[in-house]
Amino acid sequence: MDIKVNKINGANAEISATILSDEVNANVEKIAKQLAKTANIQGFRKGKAPVAIIKKQYGQKLVEDAQSEALREVLNKGLDELGIKNEELIGEPSVTQFDKSDDKIEVTVKVAMRPSIELGDVDSYTPDFKKPEIKDKDVDARIKELAEAQAPLENIKRNRKMKEGDTAIIDFEGFIDGEPFEGGKAENHALLLGSGQFIPGFEDQLIGVKRDEEVEINVTFPENYGSDKLAGKEAMFKVKVNQVQVKGEVTIDDELAKKFLPGDEEANLDKLKAEVKKAMEQEALTKLYNEELKPKLLEKLVDALDFDLPEFVVEQEIDMAVNKKAGEMSEDEIKELRENEEKLKELRESFREEATRSVKATFIVDALAQELGVAINEQELMQTIYFEAMQMGQDPQKVYEQYKDAGYLPAIQMSMVEDRVLTTLLNKKIEE
Repeated sequence: MDIKVNKINGANAEISATILSDEVNANVEKIAKQLAKTANIQGFRKGKAPVAIIKKQYGQKLVEDAQSEALREVLNKGLDELGIKNEELIGEPSVTQFDKSDDKIEVTVKVAMRPSIELGDVDSYTPDFKKPEIKDKDVDARIKELAEAQAPLENIKRNRKMKEGDTAIIDFEGFIDGEPFEGGKAENHALLLGSGQFIPGFEDQLIGVKRDEEVEINVTFPENYGSDKLAGKEAMFKVKVNQVQVKGEVTIDDELAKKFLPGDEEANLDKLKAEVKKAMEQEALTKLYNEELKPKLLEKLVDALDFDLPEFVVEQEIDMAVNKKAGEMSEDEIKELRENEEKLKELRESFREEATRSVKATFIVDALAQELGVAINEQELMQTIYFEAMQMGQDPQKVYEQYKDAGYLPAIQMSMVEDRVLTTLLNKKIEE
């Protein structure tokens, strides 16, 4: 077996070999003898069938297994010559050539390795920034919002016209083409005007209506409405306003603080302000991190660090970009791509730079995670998915299983690792 190796760069290598027919035949004999010891062949006791019968019975399957074994030998010997360990490989080796003739098989196998990344002084890439400062007046405004949210609703005394921010207590019934529809009727429903809870246009038409008045409201259900029977349909609602309510007054004092700081026997307004300020600072910092600093830091790392990338990973990223683009194309455009190889190639190349940067960022984050000791275990991944599902009012277990079945969990986990890595680097900047 003649083997040649070519280490293309730090992440890609190629192994070429000539496998002689005699080597394949020898593998056929070896596999047939092993199989003869365990095979159940009609007319023979188990393990007693002659090798010639085994070869006749399994024929082409033996040849394919023999070729596969020879290919494995090519790969193993090639990796030894390259000095590459199996655990350093990424993905499955790719057979790019397998040309058979009467006396030999010419094969070429491409392998990809995890790139070696010299991170250097990573902290030097972290952008300078100032920790957001929260003013006392902003804290007071937030506490006022919190207090108003806790305030009880009270009926208005003067029968005035309703305005945004009022809560209307209404009876309503909806009709489509003059017929009432299922789920379109309710009594004494509390609707906060301006909240966007109802179909677009419904709340707007209640502005200016008074208590005890009856009105007809005409709206159109959105095209993407949850019910197919209602989506895009025009509807008329008969609405009666039973009562109009507004938020009552709440005193901002130590007693209010005790409600917001349960369990703290020494709770007072100053403590509440300190806690609210701390929470607002964290909110502002998180917003600064997510909207500005994390993208900037990752971009600087991608620009600054230079290393070889596994070719097939970049190609996979391009495949995903092309598939996503195809989902936005018309049938005629897709047909043209199928029939025009050059146009498809041109489309793929248009995504190469973006795909390369994305793959590069992934390997940088992976290397940083190892250096910083950042990891997201399965339990933490599950808890995050459960929490987000509950916030959206969805069944957490069902959402988790859907993500798992769709193969999304590794991507979500990687996203969480990236977020924690970049947060760790930015937090170090604050500490300095």
